[in-house]
Parts: sequence; structure tokens; C-alpha cells
Amino acid sequence: MSAAASPWPSPEIRVWAPDGITEVAPGDDLVMLLGALFEAATPGQRLRDGDIVVVTSKIVSKAEGRIVAAADREQAITDETVRVVATREHAGGTTRIVENRLGLVMAAAGVDASNTAEGTVLLLPIDPDASARALRGGLQERFGVRLGVVVTDTAGRPWRLGQTDIAIGAAGLRVIDDVRGTVDTFGRILQSSMAAVADEIAAAAELVKGKATGRPVALVRGLAHLMTAEDGPGARSLVRVGPDDMFASGSAEAYARGWKDATDGAADPDRG
Repeated sequence: MSAAASPWPSPEIRVWAPDGITEVAPGDDLVMLLGALFEAATPGQRLRDGDIVVVTSKIVSKAEGRIVAAADREQAITDETVRVVATREHAGGTTRIVENRLGLVMAAAGVDASNTAEGTVLLLPIDPDASARALRGGLQERFGVRLGVVVTDTAGRPWRLGQTDIAIGAAGLRVIDDVRGTVDTFGRILQSSMAAVADEIAAAAELVKGKATGRPVALVRGLAHLMTAEDGPGARSLVRVGPDDMFASGSAEAYARGWKDATDGAADPDRG
């Protein structure tokens, strides 16, 4: 069995989102806010050893002061963009799929104009893994239990409709459950099975958090086998980079390269 694989997958998990988080403002102490939230919970919903706390990046961004004035949201998107992957014009404007400063490829660079004051937008946390580590450390010290923390954001998928939450920050758990080298029920060796469990946790938590419910935090129980003693590699390790990125070129880049190859070939009849 791979050293990173989970030897005891859980046959059952529980996921819930407690009420009680008020509007978060720049400078707020999230450890204090979340600590008070879980201390006020019913006995069965207080933090236990092996729990995973899932936090929407929006409140992390607010607490870290990632609120910026933006009369023009498009300029804020441009400022957060490292590389344009694709654009498409539609009746409501233009959708831009870009790589942002965190290496994440998503619409609008993760710049969010919802649930924030008029004339402002929210940027993603500067380092979501560091944010997750800080929350984990503070909550573990306060409650004396071993925890995992996942910071989430919403992203689309290139070949499927709709959006789902993904992990953009993580601490205290394996973000990938690598079962390569194990065997299936027919005795075949698994060659490529790597479950993105941090993303699966993020998506499960979103089912109970919602977008406009005032419940930006969820708790996942039953996945203690994914926990790590240290903070772990973080969600940044989930991002495909370099030779692992089979779709590194955006549509505009691919078109430009194809056009260049075609015109170069026409200019040099001996080429190819």
C-alpha cells in the first residue's frame, strides 16, 4: 500500500453548518469568533479530536482586510491576473477565465463582488494555506484537540456546467488520498487513483453552508484517517503546474501558436 494512502476509509461522515457567525470585519480574530461559535454549540456538535473545520474564504478575506474599493470590478480582476486562459463575450458582458496570483485558474481571478459593501470587492487571501495553518493552530490550542482546516472558494469546471467549492487552503490533513499501488476488488493494481479529498470535503461542506445563509463555516466529522500530525502540504500542492499541466495554453495562446506555426510553414516550404 502507498505510504500516503488511507488504510481505513470511513463508511460514514457527518457534515453540518452551525449558526452564529456575525458579519466579519477587517482585523477580526477568526480564532476567537470560531472558538465562541463552537463553544456555544450543543455538546454533540462541539469540536472533537479528528474534526475538520471548513471555512469559506470570504470571511478569511474579510478578516485579513482583503476588501478593496473597486468602482471597476474588471480592473480589480486585471490586477489579480497572472495569465488569461480564455475569454468569452455574452449578453451580460465578458467572462474571463484566468490564472491568479495563487496559481488557481478560475473565473474573474476569484474577485468577488457578492456579500460585500457597494463599491467594494473581495480578493482571495494572500496565502490561504497560511490562513488555514493559523486557524488550525489557534483552535487546537483553545480546544486541546487535533483538527484539520480547509479554506474554500467556488470554481467552475471546464467540461461540466455549474460550480462547486474547492480547497484553496488546507492544514492538518492529506489533501490527496493516493491509493496507487493498492489493488481493486478484482486484484488489479491501481495505477492512477488519487482522490482529491480536500476538494471533496470542500464540496460536501458547501451543501450545508450555502451562498446566502449566513453560515460560512461547516464541520466535517468521520474523516480522522485523513489527519496528519503536522500541517501538511497544503492545498497549493493540488495545483497542476509545469509538465503536469496538460492544458497550460489558453485558447488565445493556442490559437496564436497555431497561426504562427501555419504562417511559418507557409513561408518555409521545406519545413516539416
